[in-house]
Amino acid sequence: MTLPYFDNADADGNQLPIAMAHRGFSRDGLENSMAAFRAAAAMGYRYLETDVHTTSDGVLLLFHDSTLDRVTDGGGKVSELPAAAVGKVRIGGREPIPTFDELVTALPGARLNLDVKDWNSVRSTAAAIERHQAHDRVLVTSFSDLRRRAVLKLLSRPVAASAGVASITAFTLLGPVLPGPLFRRLMRRVLGGVQALQVPARRAGIEVVTPGFLRRAHRLGLMVHVWTINDPAEMQRLLDLGVDGLVTDRADLLRDILAQRGGWPAGPPA
Repeated sequence: MTLPYFDNADADGNQLPIAMAHRGFSRDGLENSMAAFRAAAAMGYRYLETDVHTTSDGVLLLFHDSTLDRVTDGGGKVSELPAAAVGKVRIGGREPIPTFDELVTALPGARLNLDVKDWNSVRSTAAAIERHQAHDRVLVTSFSDLRRRAVLKLLSRPVAASAGVASITAFTLLGPVLPGPLFRRLMRRVLGGVQALQVPARRAGIEVVTPGFLRRAHRLGLMVHVWTINDPAEMQRLLDLGVDGLVTDRADLLRDILAQRGGWPAGPPA
């Protein structure tokens, strides 16, 4: 299934690699802040990668960790705190933690890659997508296949989705050993409702993104997005290999590389 989320063409209609700004763009450690998201959007990024957690009173936040301790001047578990309390803390002592509602409204041209971090956020994520009718603007992913599927079941129409760890592990390990027809038949069942594989280039000494991996994914109509790539030489290598997208902390470097290759979009998606 081709979904509007993946439409990323140039003026001539050629599909471009998808560039995702990982938690926005901030060289000052202000990850997942509106300042970081606005900075990426100002550079021309159409796609923003982010994470969701939910407060004790049901407010969906864009925040990576389960606790506030690492990146804010506050502390405590997000799921155990009301939104009013979380609203008083600051990322890096400077920026408030944004809500999903805030980002989707403030940057209406942005497409969001949403990593659902906990079960507490399943219903709130689905409700937020429905509330804003943002189905064409989001990709839902999670390390947990069960959690991702739970979100999708609550939605009134399809959204883009990426596979979880178990599915991707099966795809990676079984691809080189099973006969092609059997592998594809099995993966169509395992990866039902999935349009993308979002993977590291390598894991635990195993080269994940290989020509064979890409060939098998593309034969099943799956896009391959690789995270989190911050080295220019690695960006070039993966783009030469034929990946469909890159997730990066160095949005500035990836933009320059794609522009040099003729793969940077001229403006926000329609």
